[in-house]
Amino acid sequence: MSKEMFVIEGGTPLKGEVAISGAKNSALKLMAAAILGQGKSTIHNVPDISDIFIMSKVLERLGAVITREDHTLVIDTADMDTWETPYELVSKMRASIAVLGPLVARFGQARVAKPGGCNLGARNIDIHMVGMQALGVAFDEDHGNIVATTPNGLKGAYVALDFPSVGATENTMMCAVTAEGTTTIENAAREPEIEDLANMLNAMGAKVSGAGTSTITVEGVSLSDLHPCEHTTCGDRIEAGTFMVAGALMGGPVTARGINPDYLRMAIMKLTAMGCDVETGEDWITVSRTKPLKAVEIQTLPHPGFPTDLQAQFMLLAAVAEGNSSITENVFENRFMFAAEIARMGAQISIEDHHATVEGVSSLEGTGVKATDLRCGAALVLAGVFAEGTTEVHRAYHVDRGYEDYVGKLTKLGAKVHREPDDEIYY
Repeated sequence: MSKEMFVIEGGTPLKGEVAISGAKNSALKLMAAAILGQGKSTIHNVPDISDIFIMSKVLERLGAVITREDHTLVIDTADMDTWETPYELVSKMRASIAVLGPLVARFGQARVAKPGGCNLGARNIDIHMVGMQALGVAFDEDHGNIVATTPNGLKGAYVALDFPSVGATENTMMCAVTAEGTTTIENAAREPEIEDLANMLNAMGAKVSGAGTSTITVEGVSLSDLHPCEHTTCGDRIEAGTFMVAGALMGGPVTARGINPDYLRMAIMKLTAMGCDVETGEDWITVSRTKPLKAVEIQTLPHPGFPTDLQAQFMLLAAVAEGNSSITENVFENRFMFAAEIARMGAQISIEDHHATVEGVSSLEGTGVKATDLRCGAALVLAGVFAEGTTEVHRAYHVDRGYEDYVGKLTKLGAKVHREPDDEIYY
């Protein structure tokens, strides 16, 4: 954990082009899927962020051998010989629960510490278990660990998720790969990262269809039919959305390159409604603005709805738009922690339950704020770019979890931002 902070001198225009990294929320799950390959799988376009480092350590503790060259990972799971993950690593990152499904699919058992990560609320992992239980997995808890066994083997089944959880969909899908028979997952998550994972699983010899829709079908294959593969991670739509907000905030034009615009249809629609000009190409999105920002109404929902991971960034836009905006958070109950921090900079935001009313102001003032989670931190840095004076964003490590070279990319666009050691007692 790096005890550093971002220091931003506000008021500089942002314009130019930024290269979007591979998707954090996809790469982590692709790494977990490599467990099923039983050999050397190669994954390209992997972002250089702390969450990837932690997942690498998790897999190495399981017996994998990992080498990295630039943005390519080679993950050799041929000699993987254990199915137990260590608490000291899993507690740092919630996505590490993604190893549960592939471990059970490969070894018929797993012992995984309950995960950690951003403090966004309860995010109960029981929904992960429900899907796998339908496949024949028995769960127990032992001193903070989830213990999974398959006393009668894995059998294909009909699974209906209560909520289209991304993690539950991924774990159920990976577990079902080696189940005997056919598994149908209803109310499955439809995020692009689900499609990316299914594509890699199929490249390894699995038979997954329907990914990207609400119904996913997995025809089970034997473990011996699976093999290593080579795969390229899709672009990070949340990183792209963050830089699109940067263009909207400061006027741009800012171009995010390396992203499929279809991944961000709802965000593009909201930016247009707020008075921005948005152009798209095969793998790029350009955002610019010459008029004042307009108020907006946003409700976060699972994909293809508005992504919760862009809620803080759009709350920033709403905070400096003309008129009153309303934002409803339907996914994570603690996502509004950003509001208290940006209020320190002069934003006018009132919270009632999971609804926020944002009264637009003409300016923000630089001050000391702290990142409470990954997306909050990224949005606060952008707020500092807009604000008058100097802003210090403490807890830089939150941003390092999901943004590769955030300072470098913003600096290339014209921002005056750098990192300094942080002695504040926020750690």
